Amino acid sequence: MNIDTKILSGKEVATFVYRNLEAKIGDLKKEDVIPGLAAVLVGEDPGSKVYVRSKTRRFNKLGLLSETFLFPADIDEGSLIHEIQMLNENSNFHGILVQLPLPKHLNEKKVLHEVLPQKDVDGFHTENLGLLTAGYPRYVPCTPKGILEILKYYEILIEGKHVVIVGRSNIVGRPLSILLGLKRKFGNATVTVCHSRTPDISEHTKRADIIIAAVGVPQMIGADMIKEGSTLIDVGINRVKDDSENGYHLVGDVDFQSVLGKAGAVTPVPGGVGPMTIAMLVANTVEAASRTI
Repeated sequence: MNIDTKILSGKEVATFVYRNLEAKIGDLKKEDVIPGLAAVLVGEDPGSKVYVRSKTRRFNKLGLLSETFLFPADIDEGSLIHEIQMLNENSNFHGILVQLPLPKHLNEKKVLHEVLPQKDVDGFHTENLGLLTAGYPRYVPCTPKGILEILKYYEILIEGKHVVIVGRSNIVGRPLSILLGLKRKFGNATVTVCHSRTPDISEHTKRADIIIAAVGVPQMIGADMIKEGSTLIDVGINRVKDDSENGYHLVGDVDFQSVLGKAGAVTPVPGGVGPMTIAMLVANTVEAASRTI
């Protein structure tokens, strides 16, 4: 059986999200409220810099406030926390994003906890994670939220389905497993989380209706690991060296070419989940601004 695999475009869904936010942004501006985001960037991580630049362009395009606060890689923890506390008190910024990863000498958990929960538009503060676990999320982490939006937009049924998540990070896998299992619309799934200590991941993925690959291993999920008609959401963005001008090309955690014709649907890399992460950051920042009036 050769299936006509549907390509799930995150760019298309993101455009839909921005269009729907326009009215809300307009209403806020009528109240003299311009949603604002402060991005805290420590060091020179190239991936982080690309993401922050993409975020800034999108905020500017929508007429929103976005400012990046760049600090040297050797900043001490006390100084960084002081800077975050200053941003907590700045009413121009409704959201604060601490770009990860942080340099190893900084306690990531401690730094993230310094962001006011009400301004934690990334959804990483323990208070917000607790609300999510209880089923009353304030801010859903951006990548999991974006994945849900893709599934909603393309009307891919979640309820009663078996979802396998490969990866258990606090940024994607863990919050997503909670979201998909909640007793709510676009939830009610049976969720299996696989990780580096799972003996045979393919044993689980072959039974999955939906696979979400968020493990950071290039092209790990191939056609031999899925069942016919399954939906694949590829969160991975991996640089693979080549002889091109850039010296590399991007691939996901899914072997895209191999699953075409067997998967029912798949997100591409790039152009899949990536654009949705930024779209959801905008949506959460607009939501944070709305809570102030």
